[in-house]
Amino acid sequence: MDSHKTERVLQALERFNIEIPSWGFANTGSRFGKFLQPAAANTVEEKFSDAGHVHQLTGICPTIALHMQWDLPEGVQSVNEIQRLSRAYRVRPGSINPNLFQNQCYKFGSLGNPDKSIRDTALQHTKDSIEIARSLQSRDISMWFADGSNYPGTANIRQRKRWFDENLKACHAELSANQRLLVEYKPFEPAFYHTDIADWGMALLLARSAGPQAKVLVDTGHHYLAQNIEQIVAWLLSEEMLGGFHFNDRRYADDDLTLGSIDPYQVFRIFHEILYFEWETGRPADIAYMIDQSHNLKGKIEAMIQTVTMAQLIFSKAAVVDNAALTEARDNCDLVRAESQFQDAFATDTRPTIEEWRDSKGYPRDPMTAFRENGYLDRITKERAARNAGIVSSYA
Repeated sequence: MDSHKTERVLQALERFNIEIPSWGFANTGSRFGKFLQPAAANTVEEKFSDAGHVHQLTGICPTIALHMQWDLPEGVQSVNEIQRLSRAYRVRPGSINPNLFQNQCYKFGSLGNPDKSIRDTALQHTKDSIEIARSLQSRDISMWFADGSNYPGTANIRQRKRWFDENLKACHAELSANQRLLVEYKPFEPAFYHTDIADWGMALLLARSAGPQAKVLVDTGHHYLAQNIEQIVAWLLSEEMLGGFHFNDRRYADDDLTLGSIDPYQVFRIFHEILYFEWETGRPADIAYMIDQSHNLKGKIEAMIQTVTMAQLIFSKAAVVDNAALTEARDNCDLVRAESQFQDAFATDTRPTIEEWRDSKGYPRDPMTAFRENGYLDRITKERAARNAGIVSSYA
C-alpha cells in the first residue's frame, strides 16, 4: 500500500472497537438442542473471563453485551457483582438486553401481548433493565422482540402496533440523557406468519415515535435472502437513525455464523457506507458495533477471536477506498472506475499494517496463534469439562 492508504488504515484501526456477547461463550445450539463444549462458560464470571481474554489478545473488544436473564438473573441485585467482574477482567458492561422472549408469560408476545398484565410485565422489565444499565453506566438498551403470530386471522396487527408504539414511548421516557433505546427487527422466527417489527421501516417508525434517543439496530442475519443490507444502512444513515449493528453471517436466514464466513464483501460494503457517510458529512456516525453469534460447532473463544479480527480486517479494507476518486467517478457515471475503487480496496492486503499496529500496541501479531499457544484453553477446559459433561441437552 502507498503511504496515503496506510495512513487511512491506521486511522481506522485506532477508532475501531466491537462489542462481544456474553452468550457467545456459553453452550448454545439450535431449537433441536444444545451442543455441549467442555470449555464453554457456565457462569457470568466465566463469560467475563473469556471476554477479557479476547480483549487482551485483540485490543478491540472493551465491552461485553449482557442479557438480563442469563447474566443478571437477580436484577438490580446483580449490579455489584457485574461491577466487580468488570474491574477484575478489564472489560466494561456493554449493551443491556432485556428478556422479552423466553419467559412462559411471553408465549403470545411481550409488548404486543393481548393481555395487558403481560404487556405491563414486559414494560416494567424493560424499565428495570434501563435502571440497571444506568447503574452500570451502559448506554444502549437493545430491544429484540419475538412478538408475532403463526396463523392468519389470529392477531390484530394494527392493535399490536399501537401497543408497541405506546409502550416504547413509555420505555423511552425512562432513559437518562446519555442512554439510547435500540429497536431491532426480524422478518420471521419464532413467529412465521407475521412479526410485529418485521423490517427496518417498521423499526424506524416505532423508534421515531418513541423519541429522539431511540434508534434502529440492524442485525445482519435478520433479512430475507438477497436483501440489499447496505442500502438499508445508507437510508438509516441519511435519516440519522442508525444506532447499532449485530454482526453475524448467514447462508439462509438467521444462521448466526461467524462474521465474513459466507459473504465478507457484504460486510465490506456495509462498512464503506458508514465511512463514506463520515467522509461526505465530515462527522462520525454514532454507531455501536456488536457481535451476535451462536458458536455451536466452533470453539467459543476461537470463533470470537476469528470474528473480531475479521471485522477489524474488513473495516481496514473499507478505509482503503479513495472516496474522492470514487465520488468523481460516480459524478461522471464512470461505472467501471467507480466499481474498481471497491474491488481494488477489498483486494488490498491490509494484514501487514494491522500486524504493525498490533506491535505498536503490545498485542500479539496473530491473536489466534497466541491463544492456541498460551494455555488458557487447556486451563479452562480442565476447570469446566466435568460440569459441562453433566448438562442434559434434549429437544423433547
